Amino acid sequence: MSQYTQPQPGQSAAPGPARNGLGTAALVLGIIGLVFAVIPFLFWIGTILCLIALILGIVGRGRAKRGEATNKGVALAGTVLGLIGIVVSVIIGIVTVMAVDDAVDEINKAVENTAPKDTSAGGTDGAAEGDAPAEGKSLAADETSIYDDDLQVTVSAPKPYTPGEFAIGHTKGNKAYQVTITIENAGKEKFDTSLVTAAARAGQDGVTAEEIFDDKAGTGFEGTILPGKKATVTFAFDAPADAKDLTVEVSPGFDYDASQWELKL
Repeated sequence: MSQYTQPQPGQSAAPGPARNGLGTAALVLGIIGLVFAVIPFLFWIGTILCLIALILGIVGRGRAKRGEATNKGVALAGTVLGLIGIVVSVIIGIVTVMAVDDAVDEINKAVENTAPKDTSAGGTDGAAEGDAPAEGKSLAADETSIYDDDLQVTVSAPKPYTPGEFAIGHTKGNKAYQVTITIENAGKEKFDTSLVTAAARAGQDGVTAEEIFDDKAGTGFEGTILPGKKATVTFAFDAPADAKDLTVEVSPGFDYDASQWELKL
């Protein structure tokens, strides 16, 4: 015959099984979250997992303090990993966003550099605003053509020019004139002058005014112009003796519309 023994006063009941699940889950999620936290574009997954790990770790430590769990160290490790993972994911997120923003800026610049220039134009103080003067409109001496990348081209009034002894492009009986072309780079990118061209026509019939090459003129633009700098070159042209005007056309390059200056001789 069995006997049932009552628990004596002051005697506690046998403890239940340890509740270690939250501490273990915190450690596992902390490890996985930290891995995702260092991966660009997946850092947000790490943020979520590490936040959950942090919460579970704190609750798991609370259980351990109350004697309901025995893995206080595991819960603490999960809490620490969760906190570290959140910090790391925030840093990686900021770096990723900045990198994407820089990449978008570079793409936009590339598109702007390859896109056709805007040919709209307005004008204040004799300067064309836009890519070039409006179609059919020319500029006068010392007026400036301002392009939409802030490149500025100015042509001076013509002056009589005496070609050198071994000059090329001058015909006996014609008159020679020189003009000064100034290119100022007011933009933010350096400008390559290797594609700059200048040509001229003279007289009412618009006959080609040959460019004169000698030791004083005809070298053209060379090298690059840095932002905030300018370059000035003298060009000389051969015109019929009876010509009363000279039309000078300057093209900064393939991506630019040419501008024209009507100059009185």
